[in-house]
Amino acid sequence: MSAEATNPATPGPVTPGVQRRRGRARLDLRRLGRAALLGPATRDRMPDAIGHVAEAHRAHYPDADLEPLRRAYVLAESSHRGQMRKSGEPYITHPLAVTLILAQLGAEITTLTASLLHDTVEDTDVTLDQVRSEFGDDVCYLVDGVTKLEKVDYGAAAEPETFRKMLVATGNDVRVMSIKLADRLHNMRTLGVMRPEKQARIAKVTRDVLIPLAERLGVQALKTELEDLVFAILHPEEYSQVNTMIAANAEGAGDPLGDIAGDVRGVLRDAGITAEVLIRPRHFVSVHRVHRKRGELRAADFGRLLVLVSEDADCYGVLGELHTCFTPVVSEFKDFIAVPKFNLYQSLHTAVARADGEVAEVLIRTHQMHQVAEAGVVALRNPYAPPSEELPAGVDDERIDPTRPGWLSRLLDWQQAAPDPDTFWSTLREDLAQDREIAVFRPDGGTLGLPAGASCVDAAYAQYGDDAHACIGARVNGRLATLSTVLRDGDTVQLLMGQDAGSEPSRDWLDHARTPAARIAIRRWLTAHPATDAPAAAPAGQREPLRQPSPAEPGTESVDSLRPAAANAVVDREGASVRLAGCCTPVPPDEVTAFAVRGGVVTVHRVGCPAVERMKDVGRPEIGVRWGDSAECRVTLIAESFGRAHLLADLTEAIALEGVAVISATVEPPTQQRVRHTYTLQLPDAGHLPGLMRAMRAVPGVFDVSRAQHSAAAAP
Repeated sequence: MSAEATNPATPGPVTPGVQRRRGRARLDLRRLGRAALLGPATRDRMPDAIGHVAEAHRAHYPDADLEPLRRAYVLAESSHRGQMRKSGEPYITHPLAVTLILAQLGAEITTLTASLLHDTVEDTDVTLDQVRSEFGDDVCYLVDGVTKLEKVDYGAAAEPETFRKMLVATGNDVRVMSIKLADRLHNMRTLGVMRPEKQARIAKVTRDVLIPLAERLGVQALKTELEDLVFAILHPEEYSQVNTMIAANAEGAGDPLGDIAGDVRGVLRDAGITAEVLIRPRHFVSVHRVHRKRGELRAADFGRLLVLVSEDADCYGVLGELHTCFTPVVSEFKDFIAVPKFNLYQSLHTAVARADGEVAEVLIRTHQMHQVAEAGVVALRNPYAPPSEELPAGVDDERIDPTRPGWLSRLLDWQQAAPDPDTFWSTLREDLAQDREIAVFRPDGGTLGLPAGASCVDAAYAQYGDDAHACIGARVNGRLATLSTVLRDGDTVQLLMGQDAGSEPSRDWLDHARTPAARIAIRRWLTAHPATDAPAAAPAGQREPLRQPSPAEPGTESVDSLRPAAANAVVDREGASVRLAGCCTPVPPDEVTAFAVRGGVVTVHRVGCPAVERMKDVGRPEIGVRWGDSAECRVTLIAESFGRAHLLADLTEAIALEGVAVISATVEPPTQQRVRHTYTLQLPDAGHLPGLMRAMRAVPGVFDVSRAQHSAAAAP
């Protein structure tokens, strides 16, 4: 897997002298090489070359059984013996370095065992059957998951197909990707003697695929160092400028961040809060981003304060003290404890200013949150151990098993439909470039995880797969929405599916699809149905024209040319001509009010009608009104539907079956597959209205029926 990686002839891109995170010191490869050349130690004794791995592992697992680690090293060392890296170091130094990275992050023994063996099947005569027989199925699965496919068999498709294989394996065991990330980090650290073009190629794949995966798995310790190493290779001039800025700041007089840290310690000590206050220098890429955002940097911009406490409640206690004793920068506050990021990250972010104007960014988290923030899924110990009985009932599956997050499930779904390696490779990069996830809710209480910027089209394919071809619309937060509507975090989405077998996706959907699953499914359907690409093709569900009343049919008059019957409304004005307002068409038992208008006419409105407020504003007095004894009433209903053949006939039939007469009906031209019908109806009794509206809503394709409320017609 990593035979090409070599040690640099010159110092690597991470500048000496810059403060590193504790516990991530570079290996002395020459010392390891000498130890490895001595061969395995006597039986049952831990070899000297692996002592540093054992020490790092026992820092997290004091009572760990290291026998599998010893046996894995013996097999790896004997298998790789005689193989050298291009730097001249024994090859065994590479799996040792990868294993140390994982041990320092807190990986459990199965991961470390597989890490030591991760190149044996690929580069030596060891077989998967041997690994399985000596170390078990789990270790064998992890080793197989990170083993490259041969270029001899796959040619140019070897790299994308290797990643496809690795992602599928990660879907079953996330530890596969943990080993791959650590492997790539060590290779990037030792990339210095490669040809520049090869360095750039490896760095670009790292940037486009591995770094986003590290971010999504929450392994920030690996992600930040990979970012710096890629930055140094792909942007050497900018890297040099950042290096100069960091060095100049380190040599400058004064330490405002240290002073603020001291002030914070004093504040928390006085408040009785036990906390550890640390200074975290920004890594190179972070400094570069802040510089581009803010321009010239102050000394406090080169790092952030990290406050570590024991309990979640203490995080908010620290926040309260800091905001009380310093001036908070409100725009910088974020609560990722109450609302964790999709990659398990939890922390409070804030910024505070002293009286002298110095501003410091502050991260507040528990020690456990910090471990997860640094190591992500690696910090989950053994995520496949039997579940604890202490887990609360009803906890969301993704919270119980964060090793199978929604983004990974979606990725595994769409990769199956990618028709060729090139499509998979380009789509994978596009998908991973989407760096934020939102959660939207289904009406049944379930959730859909989608990338930020996703539309209702994406939600449809995420929920229904290829059956989403029949989707004809959506309701977002209870309101009708087009499929192009962009969703926001927390929206509730009800997807409306067509009953017509002719329902089909539109090419326009590709403009609104953000997720690979939606784009691939739509393209596949369009390819299989090329006739739908013709410009004259009607939108889904509109192959046949809607049946509208002809001039010879009853009820073809415009609704505005008729006035609703008003014999059952009685007003407190003798001799007045009473008219039910066409803007809101009140019917018994609606709460109503009335106003006198020109010509001695009194118009009756529903109390909630917008026209009522306007007439009150111009000073028109209200007139008392009540419903009389007459049972008949006239009402105007608006039916909104998705276009399909014979819809008007079906609606008219549903109305007739309720014993209601159609006085007039109009149908507006369809727009975006939606049709609006306006009916003026004569009801034998106002009590029929709820049943009538239910019957109309039950007609296939109808998504809403409401009482007329025309603001344009509201003026008397």
